Amino acid sequence: MIRIAFLIRSLGHGGAERQLATLVKALDRDRFDVTVITFYSAGHFEDELAESNIRLISLRKRGRWDVLGFLWRLIGELKRLRPEILHSYLVEPNLVAVLLKPLFRFTKVVWGIRASNMNLKHYDWFTRLNFRLQSSASRFADLIIANSEAGREYHLAHGFPAQKCIVIHGAVDTERFKPDQESGRALRAAWGITDAVLIGLVGRLDPVKDHATFLKAAALISLRESELWFVCVGNGPEEYEASLRRLADEHRISQRVIWAGARDDMPAVYNALDVACSSSSSEGFPNTIAEAMACGVPCVVTDVGDSALLVGDTGIIVPPNDPQALAQALAECITMPASMRGNPRSRIEERFAVSQLVNNTTAALNAVTKVESIRSSERLV
Repeated sequence: MIRIAFLIRSLGHGGAERQLATLVKALDRDRFDVTVITFYSAGHFEDELAESNIRLISLRKRGRWDVLGFLWRLIGELKRLRPEILHSYLVEPNLVAVLLKPLFRFTKVVWGIRASNMNLKHYDWFTRLNFRLQSSASRFADLIIANSEAGREYHLAHGFPAQKCIVIHGAVDTERFKPDQESGRALRAAWGITDAVLIGLVGRLDPVKDHATFLKAAALISLRESELWFVCVGNGPEEYEASLRRLADEHRISQRVIWAGARDDMPAVYNALDVACSSSSSEGFPNTIAEAMACGVPCVVTDVGDSALLVGDTGIIVPPNDPQALAQALAECITMPASMRGNPRSRIEERFAVSQLVNNTTAALNAVTKVESIRSSERLV
């Protein structure tokens, strides 16, 4: 049995958090002894993992500058667990994992990366510095798993070692995310929507998700279609949310936009939508679009990351940062007969099932531990 510790900042709302939860619940317990270690306590997926009897450890980090105590607690937990693999997710956990590598010589460090074509100008100096440090430290990781082809290429362009980078696409739990008209109708009623068309964008309030383009497209399409509502599901910094609300006011659509915040009932959210939209200027593998597809919802996405690969012929792909093109695609998707659309749920079941994620990850983790076993045997000869 392989002892594996996953390291992530938190188990709050987010694509990386969802993918980690999906993966660890599905890993074969006879082959892997799994522990999930978080920097911070609490989070949306904690209860879900606890119900699946996944071992959870919080390091109770108190903030950005709680470093020494946090590292001391992490070192103590790793000494107790003695994992053969430390699998970190995202920039800060990746950096921490390689920082501790000299103390755990027999632990293989596996990174999980998700970004693709990020404009770092949108982020603070600390985020930019950490990304540069991650690029420099990437040669010390034993394996790097990107969740998209675009993400791998982006990181290779920033100095990541090609021979260590592989792609394993995300996956969707189709038992959880599935068509359910009743839950969708109930949520629409709670939002005060009956017969109107509802278009939704699910994602954190972050410049990379480009809600501004979505709102501008919403304003354009509202000039032609009167019975339209829009919902933005996700949270973010108060100042940024306020700027988006002001933009909706400026375009005179604030009465048609629901700001739903982060929600725990995501299957119901997707089933409430007539169209799901991703207006992102950068993506890796957009989990929210995959989840909407699993619920049978047609999608309109920008051509960034692996969004086009995910949607295929079941939705509409448009250039990023183009409100006019996005508005036209949304209008087309609304009026397109169901018989002319592909089947988004079938595409997810065929190409992005959890079994594929588990099989591909298991093979990669087995391979990285076998390398060390082979080297150890060679030293004994």
